[in-house]
Formats: sequence, C-alpha cells, structure tokens
Amino acid sequence: MAAIPHASVLFVCVHNAGRSQMAAAWLQHLSRGNVEVRSAGTLPAECVNPQAVAAMAEVGIDLVGLTPRVLTREMVKSSDYVITMGCGDTCPVFPGKQYRDWALEDPAGQDLHVVRRIRDEVKERVADLVAEIDRNAYAAGVSGHRADDAA
Repeated sequence: MAAIPHASVLFVCVHNAGRSQMAAAWLQHLSRGNVEVRSAGTLPAECVNPQAVAAMAEVGIDLVGLTPRVLTREMVKSSDYVITMGCGDTCPVFPGKQYRDWALEDPAGQDLHVVRRIRDEVKERVADLVAEIDRNAYAAGVSGHRADDAA
C-alpha cells in the first residue's frame, strides 16, 4: 500500500509541553511516519507534562525523552500546515501556509482523567487533519492511500 502523500505540519502551543506534543505524536502515529511533523512553543517549558506522557503511554505512544522546543520563524516557513493551540498572535504568519487554530483545553495542572479527554480530542482533530492532507494530495493528483486506511 502506498503511503500518505508527504506534507509538513507544525504544531504550536505556548509551552510545547502538552497539546502540541500529543498532536505531533498522534500525527506521527496516524500517518505512519509519512508526514513531516514538528512541534514547538512560544515559551517552551523545561519538560513535557508528565500527565500528557502518562495519557499517551496508555495508548502505546511514548513521549518519554521528548523536550519542548522554542518556535522559530524557520519552522513556520518550512511547514505546509501550522496548527496553533492557544498561542494567539505570537506565531509568525507566512503566505501560502495552511493555518488552523485549535481551541483545546490546556492539560497543564489537570488530573489524568481530564488529560485523557484532551488526548482523545487531539486524536480526533489529528485524524481529520490526516484526511485533509490526503484529500488535498489526492485532488492534486498525488498517489497515496485514503486517510481512513491510516486509522
């Protein structure tokens, strides 16, 4: 089976410690590694949120060892899709990019049951994004499999 057509996606939140890390991990997983994935924060934390690490581990996705990164203009410039999550106007805007702002609850300071709900909502949005990337590539005539095969 052919892979999902290539695209580059950047997930951005303030601390790059929860939402954006979970989204990047879900995209890596659901796209079977065929989409270039980055995540960053406008004010990165020192470490990934332990509750996000625990919630993702429950579904077999390992965030251990990941570290939050600072957002750079180059990251945005080299991405096809930029998904922001609560960072407002601090993300630079470049023409020709696909921008999305996902209103998601911040997992910082939340109990594990709340982080699980956020994790599941992130997964749904990422699955929709994979389908969008696939549709766009399909419409452009790029060969690949249908996004629902990736789930």
